[in-house]
Amino acid sequence: MNYSFEYIDIILLAMIAGFIFLRLRGILGKRSGFEGKAPTQFDKILKEAAVNKGPKNNEVFDDDAQKEFLKGAKIAYETIITDFSDNDNKLTTSKTLLNEEIYNQFNEALKERNERGHYAEITFIGINSAVIKEHKKLDKILNVTVDFIAEIITCIKDKEKKIISGDPEKIKKIYDTWVFSRDTTSSNPNWQLVNTLT
Repeated sequence: MNYSFEYIDIILLAMIAGFIFLRLRGILGKRSGFEGKAPTQFDKILKEAAVNKGPKNNEVFDDDAQKEFLKGAKIAYETIITDFSDNDNKLTTSKTLLNEEIYNQFNEALKERNERGHYAEITFIGINSAVIKEHKKLDKILNVTVDFIAEIITCIKDKEKKIISGDPEKIKKIYDTWVFSRDTTSSNPNWQLVNTLT
Protein backbone atom coordinates (compact mmCIF):
# COMPACT_ATOMS: atom_id res chain seq x y z
CA MET A 1 0.00 0.00 0.00
CA ASN A 2 1.34 3.44 -1.03
CA TYR A 3 1.22 6.21 1.60
CA SER A 4 3.08 8.80 -0.48
CA PHE A 5 -0.10 10.83 -1.20
CA GLU A 6 -0.96 10.96 2.50
CA TYR A 7 2.51 12.33 3.33
CA ILE A 8 2.14 14.99 0.63
CA ASP A 9 -1.25 16.02 2.11
CA ILE A 10 0.29 16.31 5.59
CA ILE A 11 3.17 18.41 4.27
CA LEU A 12 0.78 20.70 2.35
CA LEU A 13 -1.43 21.17 5.42
CA ALA A 14 1.63 21.96 7.56
CA MET A 15 2.79 24.54 5.02
CA ILE A 16 -0.67 26.18 4.93
CA ALA A 17 -0.82 26.26 8.74
CA GLY A 18 2.66 27.81 8.89
CA PHE A 19 1.69 30.41 6.33
CA ILE A 20 -1.47 31.34 8.27
CA PHE A 21 0.53 31.55 11.53
CA LEU A 22 3.09 33.89 9.96
CA ARG A 23 0.35 36.09 8.50
CA LEU A 24 -1.46 36.35 11.84
CA ARG A 25 1.80 37.11 13.61
CA GLY A 26 2.52 39.89 11.12
CA ILE A 27 -0.96 41.40 11.54
CA LEU A 28 -1.48 40.97 15.30
CA GLY A 29 2.10 41.32 16.47
CA LYS A 30 4.07 39.35 19.00
CA ARG A 31 2.87 40.97 22.24
CA SER A 32 -0.51 41.65 23.83
CA GLY A 33 0.50 45.08 25.14
CA PHE A 34 3.35 47.49 25.65
CA GLU A 35 6.31 45.90 27.42
CA GLY A 36 9.42 47.68 28.51
CA LYS A 37 10.28 51.28 29.30
CA ALA A 38 8.92 54.18 27.30
CA PRO A 39 11.50 56.34 25.54
CA THR A 40 12.48 59.52 27.39
CA GLN A 41 10.97 61.67 24.64
CA PHE A 42 7.62 59.90 24.99
CA ASP A 43 7.68 60.33 28.79
CA LYS A 44 8.12 64.06 28.32
CA ILE A 45 5.14 64.27 25.93
CA LEU A 46 2.92 62.39 28.40
CA LYS A 47 3.89 64.74 31.24
CA GLU A 48 3.14 67.81 29.14
CA ALA A 49 -0.23 66.35 28.12
CA ALA A 50 -1.13 65.74 31.77
CA VAL A 51 -0.29 69.31 32.71
CA ASN A 52 -2.07 70.87 29.75
CA LYS A 53 -5.15 68.66 29.55
CA GLY A 54 -7.37 71.22 31.33
CA PRO A 55 -9.05 74.16 29.56
CA LYS A 56 -6.72 76.99 28.62
CA ASN A 57 -6.98 80.44 30.12
CA ASN A 58 -7.36 81.83 26.59
CA GLU A 59 -9.87 79.22 25.39
CA VAL A 60 -12.11 80.43 22.57
CA PHE A 61 -15.86 80.61 23.15
CA ASP A 62 -16.62 80.07 19.45
CA ASP A 63 -19.83 78.91 17.72
CA ASP A 64 -19.22 75.24 18.51
CA ALA A 65 -18.45 76.01 22.17
CA GLN A 66 -21.59 78.16 22.39
CA LYS A 67 -23.77 75.38 20.96
CA GLU A 68 -22.40 72.90 23.49
CA PHE A 69 -22.86 75.44 26.27
CA LEU A 70 -26.51 76.05 25.36
CA LYS A 71 -27.24 72.31 25.46
CA GLY A 72 -25.98 72.18 29.02
CA ALA A 73 -27.65 75.49 29.96
CA LYS A 74 -31.07 74.15 28.90
CA ILE A 75 -30.60 71.03 31.03
CA ALA A 76 -29.44 73.15 33.97
CA TYR A 77 -32.42 75.51 33.59
CA GLU A 78 -34.97 72.69 33.65
CA THR A 79 -33.18 70.94 36.53
CA ILE A 80 -33.13 74.09 38.68
CA ILE A 81 -36.77 75.03 37.93
CA THR A 82 -37.94 71.48 38.67
CA ASP A 83 -35.87 71.27 41.85
CA PHE A 84 -37.32 74.58 43.06
CA SER A 85 -40.83 73.26 42.45
CA ASP A 86 -40.27 70.31 44.79
CA ASN A 87 -41.74 70.92 48.21
CA ASP A 88 -38.57 70.26 50.16
CA ASN A 89 -36.94 72.63 52.62
CA LYS A 90 -33.89 73.02 50.40
CA LEU A 91 -32.61 72.37 46.89
CA THR A 92 -31.02 68.97 46.31
CA THR A 93 -30.48 67.91 42.70
CA SER A 94 -29.44 71.37 41.49
CA LYS A 95 -27.03 72.28 44.28
CA THR A 96 -23.88 71.82 42.16
CA LEU A 97 -25.37 74.00 39.42
CA LEU A 98 -25.58 77.07 41.68
CA ASN A 99 -22.96 79.24 43.29
CA GLU A 100 -23.24 79.70 47.04
CA GLU A 101 -25.09 83.04 46.87
CA ILE A 102 -27.82 81.84 44.49
CA TYR A 103 -28.14 78.54 46.34
CA ASN A 104 -28.78 80.41 49.61
CA GLN A 105 -31.26 82.81 47.95
CA PHE A 106 -33.30 79.94 46.49
CA ASN A 107 -33.26 78.04 49.77
CA GLU A 108 -34.42 81.15 51.64
CA ALA A 109 -37.37 81.47 49.25
CA LEU A 110 -38.23 77.80 49.80
CA LYS A 111 -38.02 78.27 53.55
CA GLU A 112 -40.35 81.28 53.47
CA ARG A 113 -42.84 79.40 51.29
CA ASN A 114 -42.87 76.44 53.68
CA GLU A 115 -43.24 78.69 56.74
CA ARG A 116 -46.36 80.23 55.21
CA GLY A 117 -47.75 76.73 54.75
CA HIS A 118 -47.78 77.08 50.99
CA TYR A 119 -46.65 74.52 48.47
CA ALA A 120 -46.02 74.66 44.74
CA GLU A 121 -47.43 72.62 41.90
CA ILE A 122 -45.21 73.18 38.90
CA THR A 123 -45.15 71.18 35.69
CA PHE A 124 -42.28 72.01 33.35
CA ILE A 125 -43.56 71.88 29.75
CA GLY A 126 -40.42 72.83 27.85
CA ILE A 127 -38.02 75.51 26.66
CA ASN A 128 -39.13 77.49 23.62
CA SER A 129 -35.80 79.23 23.18
CA ALA A 130 -32.45 79.81 24.81
CA VAL A 131 -30.29 82.55 23.33
CA ILE A 132 -26.92 83.85 24.44
CA LYS A 133 -27.38 87.56 25.08
CA GLU A 134 -23.73 88.26 25.82
CA HIS A 135 -20.54 86.67 27.05
CA LYS A 136 -17.72 88.41 28.83
CA LYS A 137 -14.39 87.22 30.12
CA LEU A 138 -12.93 88.89 33.19
CA ASP A 139 -9.42 87.59 33.75
CA LYS A 140 -9.93 83.80 33.97
CA ILE A 141 -13.71 83.92 34.60
CA LEU A 142 -16.10 83.57 31.65
CA ASN A 143 -19.66 84.85 32.24
CA VAL A 144 -22.44 84.01 29.79
CA THR A 145 -25.87 85.66 29.93
CA VAL A 146 -28.75 83.63 28.50
CA ASP A 147 -32.32 84.67 27.70
CA PHE A 148 -34.73 81.79 28.28
CA ILE A 149 -38.34 81.52 27.15
CA ALA A 150 -40.08 78.49 28.63
CA GLU A 151 -43.55 77.15 29.31
CA ILE A 152 -44.77 75.83 32.65
CA ILE A 153 -47.99 75.09 34.47
CA THR A 154 -47.76 76.56 37.95
CA CYS A 155 -49.83 77.37 40.98
CA ILE A 156 -49.26 77.92 44.69
CA LYS A 157 -51.69 76.40 47.17
CA ASP A 158 -52.16 76.69 50.91
CA LYS A 159 -52.66 73.90 53.46
CA GLU A 160 -56.35 73.67 52.58
CA LYS A 161 -55.37 73.26 48.89
CA LYS A 162 -56.81 76.65 48.08
CA ILE A 163 -55.09 78.29 45.10
CA ILE A 164 -53.10 81.36 46.20
CA SER A 165 -51.65 82.16 42.79
CA GLY A 166 -51.33 80.67 39.33
CA ASP A 167 -53.63 78.32 37.43
CA PRO A 168 -53.24 74.51 37.42
CA GLU A 169 -55.03 74.32 34.07
CA LYS A 170 -53.19 77.04 32.19
CA ILE A 171 -49.81 76.96 30.47
CA LYS A 172 -47.80 80.04 31.35
CA LYS A 173 -44.92 81.45 29.32
CA ILE A 174 -42.02 82.65 31.44
CA TYR A 175 -39.06 84.84 30.52
CA ASP A 176 -35.82 84.49 32.45
CA THR A 177 -32.36 85.96 32.02
CA TRP A 178 -29.70 83.95 33.82
CA VAL A 179 -25.95 84.41 34.08
CA PHE A 180 -23.72 81.34 34.11
CA SER A 181 -20.05 81.38 35.01
CA ARG A 182 -16.99 79.16 35.05
CA ASP A 183 -13.27 79.38 35.69
CA THR A 184 -11.60 78.67 32.32
CA THR A 185 -8.40 77.51 34.02
CA SER A 186 -10.21 74.89 36.10
CA SER A 187 -10.26 71.22 35.09
CA ASN A 188 -13.92 71.19 36.17
CA PRO A 189 -15.98 71.73 32.97
CA ASN A 190 -19.22 72.54 34.82
CA TRP A 191 -20.88 75.94 34.79
CA GLN A 192 -22.74 77.52 37.69
CA LEU A 193 -25.66 79.91 37.83
CA VAL A 194 -24.34 83.11 39.45
CA ASN A 195 -27.14 85.60 38.84
CA THR A 196 -30.79 85.90 37.80
CA LEU A 197 -31.83 89.13 36.10
CA THR A 198 -35.31 90.59 35.74
